[in-house]
Amino acid sequence: MSNPKGSTQNRSVMYISSAIIVLFVIFGMFLPKEMGKVANASFAFLTTDFGWLYLLAVAFFTVFVYGIAFSRFGLIKLGKEGDKPEFTNFQWFSMLFGGGMGIGLVFWSVAEPMMHYLTPPMSEAGTPEAMRTAMRIMFFHWGIHPWVIFAIGGLALAYFQFRKDLPFLVSSAFYPLIGDRIYGPIGKAIDILAVFATVFGVATSLGLGSNQIATGLQYIWGIPATPTTVSIVIAVMTLLFTLATISGLHKAMQIAADIKIWLSIGFMVFIFLFGGTVLILNNFTDTLGAYLQNFVGQTFWMGNIEWLNGWTVFYWAWWIAWAPFVGQFVARVSKGRSIREFVLAVTLLPSGFSMVWLSIYGSAAFNLDKLSNGAIQEAVKTDYTTALFAMLQQLPLYSITAPLAILLIVACFVGAANSATYVLAMLTSNGDMDPGKKLRSFWGVIQGAFTIILILVGGGTAALAVLQTVSIVAAFPFMLIMIAMCFSIYKALVQEKPLG
Repeated sequence: MSNPKGSTQNRSVMYISSAIIVLFVIFGMFLPKEMGKVANASFAFLTTDFGWLYLLAVAFFTVFVYGIAFSRFGLIKLGKEGDKPEFTNFQWFSMLFGGGMGIGLVFWSVAEPMMHYLTPPMSEAGTPEAMRTAMRIMFFHWGIHPWVIFAIGGLALAYFQFRKDLPFLVSSAFYPLIGDRIYGPIGKAIDILAVFATVFGVATSLGLGSNQIATGLQYIWGIPATPTTVSIVIAVMTLLFTLATISGLHKAMQIAADIKIWLSIGFMVFIFLFGGTVLILNNFTDTLGAYLQNFVGQTFWMGNIEWLNGWTVFYWAWWIAWAPFVGQFVARVSKGRSIREFVLAVTLLPSGFSMVWLSIYGSAAFNLDKLSNGAIQEAVKTDYTTALFAMLQQLPLYSITAPLAILLIVACFVGAANSATYVLAMLTSNGDMDPGKKLRSFWGVIQGAFTIILILVGGGTAALAVLQTVSIVAAFPFMLIMIAMCFSIYKALVQEKPLG
C-alpha cells in the first residue's frame, strides 16, 4: 500500500487546489457582486432541493459510527496490535476537549439562544417555552451530531494511517474501494475536495471571530466595526501568525493555547457564579433531559424549512467542512486506542463540555436579560455579534472582562488559524505529518486573503450570511465523499481477522 507517486501527487494537489482558490479570491476582488449571485444561487438550489440530504446524511453518520463502535469491530485498534496509546487518558481527554469549536462557542453561546427565543421555529416567541426550546436547539446543534461527523473523519484517517500505513490523507480512506487509484486522479480529486471543504469551513470561523473582535472594539471603545475594520483585524492576525510560523515561534502558539484554555475556564466559572447559579443548574438539567428525549425526532425534523436552511443545514454543512480539519487532530492524538474507545471519547466528551459551556452562557444570558429589562435582547436585535459583550455588561468587572473577552477571541482565532494552515499544508504535501514552514505560511496567507474577500463581498453583518452560504455549498460534495467513506471503512473492517 505504499505510495509510488508521492511527490507527483504532492505537487499536483497543492498546485490545483491553490490555483483554484487563488482564482476564486481574484474573482471575488474584481467581481464581488457576481460572486455573491453565484453563491446565493448555489445556496438556494442546495438548500431547497437537498436540505433533506444534509439531515439524512448526519443521521446515517450517527447510526454508522455507533454501530461500528458497539459491534465486534469496536475492539480493533487504531494502530498495530502491539501499539500502545501515546498519551495518558487524562492527556487524551484534555486534548479532545480543546480539539475544535473554540471561536464558534464563544460567538454563538449567547447570540444563538437569544435569537431562537426571539424567533423560535416551533413555539411562540418570548415565552418560557421558547426559552426551553432555544436551549434544546443549542444542545442539538453543538452536541453529539457534530462530533459524530468529526469522529468519522478521524476514524478514517487514524485507521488507514496507523493500521494500514497509508498516507495521512482523506483519499487513503478509499483504498478498499478503488485500490491504488487513490494515487491517481480520483485520489487527487478527493484530497482537493477536502482542501476546499477545510478552506471554506475555517473561513467561516475566522469570519465569525474577526466580526466579533471588531464589534467588540466598537461596543467597548467606539471603534466603528466596518468591513474595513474587520478586514484589518484579519490581516493583522494573519500577519502575526504567518511571522510566527516562519520564525518557528512555537512558544507563541503554545502561549495562545494556554490563554485560550485558562480564559475559557475563568469565564465559565465567573459567569456561573454571577450569572444565576441555581437557574444555570436547573436549565442544564431540564435541557439535557429534553435534548435526550427529542434526539431522534429533532434529527429528522423538517417542520420549518426556511428556519432549517439558516440554522441546522448550515451547521451540518459547517461541521462537514470541518471534518478533515478536526478529524486530523483527533486522529493524530488517538493512535493505539480501540475504535470503541475512540468513538465514545470523541463523540461524548467534547459534546458534554459544549453542553456545560452553553448552559452557563445561555442560561446566564436569559437571566441577565430579564434583570436588565431586555437589554441583551435589544443588543441582539441591533447586531447579534455584540451579544457576548451585552451580557458581560450586566455582570461585575465589565471594564476587565470585556477586554479579556477580546483576548479570548484572539486566542481562539490564532489557534484555529494555526491548526487550519497545518492541516491544509498536510493535505497538500502528500500527508506529511510535519509539513514545511513555507507551505504552512502560504496557506496562512491564502486563508487570510480568502476570508477578507468574503467579508468585503458581504459587507458588515451580512458577510456572515455570505460565509454561511459558501460553507453549505463547499460542504455538499464533501458530504457525498463522507457517505462513500463510511462504506469504505466498513469494507476494510470486515476484512480484518476476528479478534480473540
